[in-house]
Amino acid sequence: IDGQDVYRPGADADALRKRVGMVFALPIPLPMSIFDNVAYGPSLHGVRGTRLAEVVERSLRGAALWDEVKDRLGDSAFGLSGGQQQRLCIARVLAVEPEIIMMDEPCSGLDPISTLRVEELVEQLRGRYTIIFVTHNPQQAARLGGQVAFFYLGELVECGSAGQIFTRPRDRRTEDYISGRFG
Repeated sequence: IDGQDVYRPGADADALRKRVGMVFALPIPLPMSIFDNVAYGPSLHGVRGTRLAEVVERSLRGAALWDEVKDRLGDSAFGLSGGQQQRLCIARVLAVEPEIIMMDEPCSGLDPISTLRVEELVEQLRGRYTIIFVTHNPQQAARLGGQVAFFYLGELVECGSAGQIFTRPRDRRTEDYISGRFG
């Protein structure tokens, strides 16, 4: 990021957490209200009062969740559907304004409508954040990918633009995977 390492051994872990946000395969809402889930990170960094409420609203809007939850911000986050919980987790990441958002299979347990919403969010966010999106779904990678990397058994097989990887792969293993011959 700007020629700097994102993390160096011995570096401040809190500083790393502020620069890199993580969204996991399964949504992990905190055992608290919808508002408090989103406010958690910023409040750790000293954001309070009306500024905190603004951050929560902006983050929920950024995660396309505000209209669905604005009248029940005090309710438990566990009352949200799986897709809403995943977008809540995205809002929680957005609230700390990281430079990088890492998403590890964020749609793996979601229905097609929720998957579409998450993919639309990725498209909207990609201009403001560096997004690293892990998926085992070649079609999803083709839809979302700017730069795509194909790993097989822990080895980086090929990296390139989505257009190149999905239309002119250089490695036979990449071609076999995206064509469905294995995987």
